[in-house]
Amino acid sequence: MAAYLDMLAAERGAARNTLEAYRRDLEDYFGYLAEEGLDPAEVEAGALRAYIAGLETRGLKSASAARRLSCIRGFHKFLYAEGMAETDPSAPLAGPRRGRSLPKILSVQEVDRLLAVAREQVTAGRGEEARALAARARRMLCLIELLYATGLRVSELIALPRAAGATRERFLVVRGKGGRERLVPLTEMARAAMREHLAASPSDSPWLFPADSASGHLTRQAFARDLKAAAAASGLRPDRVSPHVLRHAFASHLLQNGADLRIVQELLGHADISTTQIYTHVLDERLKNMVRDLHPLMDEEPADIGPASA
Repeated sequence: MAAYLDMLAAERGAARNTLEAYRRDLEDYFGYLAEEGLDPAEVEAGALRAYIAGLETRGLKSASAARRLSCIRGFHKFLYAEGMAETDPSAPLAGPRRGRSLPKILSVQEVDRLLAVAREQVTAGRGEEARALAARARRMLCLIELLYATGLRVSELIALPRAAGATRERFLVVRGKGGRERLVPLTEMARAAMREHLAASPSDSPWLFPADSASGHLTRQAFARDLKAAAAASGLRPDRVSPHVLRHAFASHLLQNGADLRIVQELLGHADISTTQIYTHVLDERLKNMVRDLHPLMDEEPADIGPASA
């Protein structure tokens, strides 16, 4: 297992979170093999099929089971390619059927409300305590402005270097999944929010969003928690708002206003355009709802036209 994970890190640039998820998946799979007295290098398709079938009875959703099978496929292909196994038992297996859920999104008006309340909180109150609260509010405003303006992944956003906040360029160079770099344009509002946040944050940290954490920067969990508090203050249901939902809003609102799908794919850092196409389904649903709600004939009862005449 260690050799496979090392390969993922070195050759494919897998992120730490991805490696940890794969490690957990493989440990579970190895536990099953140990119970069955099977050697990973000698597993046959039938045993692997039985393991995958057992995931459903253990309550794993189809998406989780599909991810686990993908991890195990990669592991067995690695063993076969490296000459550690004579066959690849995962080759004949079909993955579990996956239903594709539409991403949650916010309307333009809801994002505007979230930003407006975040701006109000920056200037609210007076005194020493108010200044400390204003610094947190300024950080939150900067995070929201940046996330909605760029569509960054939350892991990319929280780990931005301090130098990003001082850039004079109208874009950021972001290193995403697999070490791939991409250019992300910046709005003037996002650049202004970064400058104001930077002026009030510690200058001895290399991070744009420093925090007292193991990494030295803001954590995903802390950002998600604070964002839900900002949503509640804006009159939005906290369970509808998360960093990923704002990334969805960025993509959906661009497409809604006529952006090219390939451009949105590049901005989001998606390797496969099929991942980006999920946002077109969101627009399809909106169009259906709009026709259903607004078309003048939708509420009319069908006319009784009587029997057809010969």
